Formats: sequence, structure tokens, C-alpha cells
Amino acid sequence: PEPLKVTDLAPVDELERTVLVERHLISRELASSKRAGGVAVDDAESVAVMINEEDHLRMQVFAAGLQPAAAWQRAERLDDALIQRLPMAWSEEFGFLTSCPTNTGTGLRLSVMLHLPGLVWSEEIDKATNVAQKIHLAVRGLYGEGSRALGDFYQVSNQVTLGRDETQIQNDVMLAVSRMVQWEREVRGALLRGSARVRTLDRVQRALGTLERAQILTSEEALGCLSALRFGIAAGLLEGYE
Repeated sequence: PEPLKVTDLAPVDELERTVLVERHLISRELASSKRAGGVAVDDAESVAVMINEEDHLRMQVFAAGLQPAAAWQRAERLDDALIQRLPMAWSEEFGFLTSCPTNTGTGLRLSVMLHLPGLVWSEEIDKATNVAQKIHLAVRGLYGEGSRALGDFYQVSNQVTLGRDETQIQNDVMLAVSRMVQWEREVRGALLRGSARVRTLDRVQRALGTLERAQILTSEEALGCLSALRFGIAAGLLEGYE
């Protein structure tokens, strides 16, 4: 595995900890913890190992686009390397023994970040999250557990880690994600047809106007406007933006 730079969080101030949370490298729990803790990160910030969060070690691997298999392979290589050097709490019957029973077993949490402005604008997001929860998937906000959905971003992840192997978990999450993506595409299509198109275009242009002209923006308002801008670019309503 690639070399990781270890940072002791004890001397790191609150602002820098917040930046690490915003970059998804540490959790809010670790950022606010008073006990000794740290994080090991690679240069590309695509691998982060939290030290002394809820568990002694919590590994995270990120990949852009929808490539869960590639992310899992990297995580497994890192996992194997650590197991060779450290004693792990492991049971032949139950798998990894984690601090919280809900992570026992594989200990694998597969999360996919989705941008769902269509479902939010058409007020169908609650229906979509309820469907996901019925098949034991969690739908959370931008920063995971206990966080709100900022900028219409939602994390879809598995809740069950016991009695399911890694391939089954991957298949469960990917099936749900593909359905939510299809649902999002359908409602986006509806938002771009007929009388709804004018309202959608107005919403996108208002967001653009705010971003171009406003003097003071909160993070929440900025993310909301950027979400509308991203939707507008993807839908071909705006030109000249990457």
C-alpha cells in the first residue's frame, strides 16, 4: 500500500479539524474527541485511517465515480497489511469484533455519494429514502451519520455488516443506487418539460445570480446555489461552465 502521513490531532486546532471533517478525512466524532487520536492520509487524500475514533482503527478509501470494486480492493490491501502487523479482535463465528455491534462481521460500510436535486426539488426525496431504508440501507447527509443533506448530496450505504460477505454488501448497495439514479433521471426529465421547465430554469438562473453578485454567503446557501448550478450544467441549461 501507498505511504501514509500520520497526523497527531492533539496539537491541531478547531479550524484545522473542521477542514479535515469537510474533506471527509476524519469524522465529526473524532474532531470533537478529547482523547488521544490521529489520522493517517495519503498524498491524494484518497485513503484515510482514523486512529482512536469509535474503534481503534477505521479505514476509509475514496474513489471518484462509481467504482466500488476498485475502492474495496485498495481497502483490502491496506487491511491485509495492517493485520500482518497488528493484533485484531476477530471471532471465527462473528468476524471482526467492533466497538459498536452494528459494525460486527465484515465491518464494511460501502457508501455512495449521490447528487439528487431532482428528487429534492420534486419533493420525492423522503419517498426515495424510505424505500432505501426498507431494504436495510441508510440514507444520510453530506457528512454521514447525524448530518443534514447540504447541496442536495446524500450518502447511501449498507446498514448490515453481519452475515453478509463483501460481495453481497456491494451488490445490495449498487442495486439500490442504480434504482435511485434511475429515479433521479426520471424526475429531472419531468422538471425540464412543460411548465416545470420555466420554474427549473428560474431556480438555476437565480442561483447563478446569487453566486455572481452576493457579497456574503453561508456555506449552506453556497452549497445550495452550487447544487442548482451543477444541475443546470448537467441539464444543458447553462453554457460556458466546466
